Amino acid sequence: MTPARRNVLLAAVAVAALGATPTLSMAKPHKAPSLTGAGEAPVPAEDLASPKYGTWGFDVSGMDTSVKPGDDFFSYANGKWAARTSIPSDRVRFGNFDKLSVLSESRTHAIDIDAAAGKLKDADGAKIGAAYASFMNEALANKQGAKPLQPELSQIRAVKTRDQFTDLMGKGNHAGFDTVLPVGITIDAKSPTKYAVLAATGGLGLPDRDYYLQASFAEKKAKYLSYVEQILTLAGWPKPSENARAIVDFETQLAEVQWTRIQRRDRDKTYNPATPAQLNALTPGIDWNRYLAASGLPGVHRVIVTTNTAFPKVAKIYAETPLETLKAWQAFHVADGAAPFLSQPFVDASFAFHNKELSGQPEQTPRWKRAAAFTDRMVGESVGRVYVARYFPPESKAKMESLVKDIQTALRARIEKLDWMSDPTKAKALEKLSKFTVKIGYTTKWRDYSKLTMKPDDLYGNVRRAQTFEWNRQVARMHGPVDKVEWGMTPQTVNAYYNPSNNEIVFPAAILAAPFFDPNADPAINYGGIGGVIGHETSHGFDDQGRKSDGAGVLTDWWTAEDNSKFNVQRDKLGAQYSAFEPYPGAHVQGGLTMGENIGDMGGLSLALDAYHAYLHGRPAPVIDGLTGDQRVFLGWAQVWREKIREDALRQRLVSDPHSPAVYRVNGTIRNIAGWYDAFDVKPGDKLYVVPQDRVHIWVK
Repeated sequence: MTPARRNVLLAAVAVAALGATPTLSMAKPHKAPSLTGAGEAPVPAEDLASPKYGTWGFDVSGMDTSVKPGDDFFSYANGKWAARTSIPSDRVRFGNFDKLSVLSESRTHAIDIDAAAGKLKDADGAKIGAAYASFMNEALANKQGAKPLQPELSQIRAVKTRDQFTDLMGKGNHAGFDTVLPVGITIDAKSPTKYAVLAATGGLGLPDRDYYLQASFAEKKAKYLSYVEQILTLAGWPKPSENARAIVDFETQLAEVQWTRIQRRDRDKTYNPATPAQLNALTPGIDWNRYLAASGLPGVHRVIVTTNTAFPKVAKIYAETPLETLKAWQAFHVADGAAPFLSQPFVDASFAFHNKELSGQPEQTPRWKRAAAFTDRMVGESVGRVYVARYFPPESKAKMESLVKDIQTALRARIEKLDWMSDPTKAKALEKLSKFTVKIGYTTKWRDYSKLTMKPDDLYGNVRRAQTFEWNRQVARMHGPVDKVEWGMTPQTVNAYYNPSNNEIVFPAAILAAPFFDPNADPAINYGGIGGVIGHETSHGFDDQGRKSDGAGVLTDWWTAEDNSKFNVQRDKLGAQYSAFEPYPGAHVQGGLTMGENIGDMGGLSLALDAYHAYLHGRPAPVIDGLTGDQRVFLGWAQVWREKIREDALRQRLVSDPHSPAVYRVNGTIRNIAGWYDAFDVKPGDKLYVVPQDRVHIWVK
């Protein structure tokens, strides 16, 4: 699946996640696996154990107390850790968030080993084992070379007309082709008990439109040109140099007319229902009845168009681009998407560009780690079912349920006390909060993979069959009610999310471990860690976009005009604060892009502090290692965001990631919270000090 299609399918699931999903992680090297994945040594027990931090849940040794908390709280809490920590060579970032991805990866690997050896007592054990074995069989992949691509490339070569090419693009969701106007199936934001088809703009191979248009990325764009030529050459496509230049020129034109990520965040402006006839008028030269039929959606009479003003411009570019260029573009994206699953020359080329050049990763990730990620991608819920049985104790779920209630009680109290919100809007906000759905650990209905075939000797075929299976699964339920128990993440995913259309907060099992959650830790650390995460996801329901849905998940305006204006004043103040952060000269955080996550962080940490105070029931908090309870809550939050990241990776995320860099998730968040000033005696003159009238007050005070 190409980067462009991955992006639109993620966009079609309108969720706000805690963070960018950690990349493949670095763990202690296990014994080198055999090429087929059979007969491997077991994963060492220490690699499967949950991490521990200090004696009470916080790593005091990582603090740099020579730094004044009011000058740089991130360094105060994490400075010595940063000084002694190196990013592993097969990663682009590393931190405490990622340590849990290491753990999840090792646990998944242990499951994979048992599955490949036929020792897994699960209905889908053979499918997991076949998926893993197919990826580990490097010798077979090398023997086949570019052969697995030939069916798709033959279809591309056979195209004689633009209509035939439109058909090919329509097959993308179930046959691996790319498209300039991707479609996906999502929950209808204005009728969230139903599914809807969503259409967006796509077609780019670089991480964001800025890579084509900003001078600061000119070198990356030049390297992309070379990479396109390299992939076309490996795939045996004619005139690779000439076609590569035409492809990059074509994508540059597409980038010029696409909306920015900030524009694409606006849920009101990206909800534009249209009939196929209206789409035909909007995009002359693209027959939407034909396109939808090729997608497996012949009976669809309504499509939600996202970036509608870009559609006619994309259609014009498409109409004016020579068919031979379109075919070369399609061939490149098919081969680029397939490269990680082909022979070593493809794998190496893909790594050298996507990982090393774009993100600064020095070394390729070991194959067993990529295999663990692969089984998660192919049959993730089946892996998750085993993961939960092995590694997620029931008492963790019960304690999480209690913490969620504490956080929601804190938010309810804050809403009731807001001095800027009118009573009618407060009533709606409280109603929405009362209707939140909470999902903890794992789904109550595991996915049925019975129609999916995994073969131990057909890696690329497994990829295609999984893609077809998933698209067919979504199409089959298109006209039925929304599955409200479905999860958007597997249990082994180290993340969490809020889904506005379901008005739900979701916490997979893998994140419910230290440093986020440790049943044996000081409660203040848990409130600052997982409490802040719970508050973060809950606050997403009331951030600048999440607030647009009501308690039933319906995208509707339930605010008074005056309250809306007051909210937007604070929103703009917060955006200006974050846009002032400049990790590298000329490279700023985009306050508009990261707005929702910044509101989530600020609300989440504030609610965590409130909930901790409520937990004390008026009792004085103990002092541990000279640190007060409030101080430990803030340190618990800062410890979660310990992270180091490579420059290329951070520059990429500044233009593409809705989350602020880790240092600002700490320093940018605490400076608006009055309790932090009191806890650490922060005063005027300290670098992070913000005068009270300039602090942002939305759901916090």
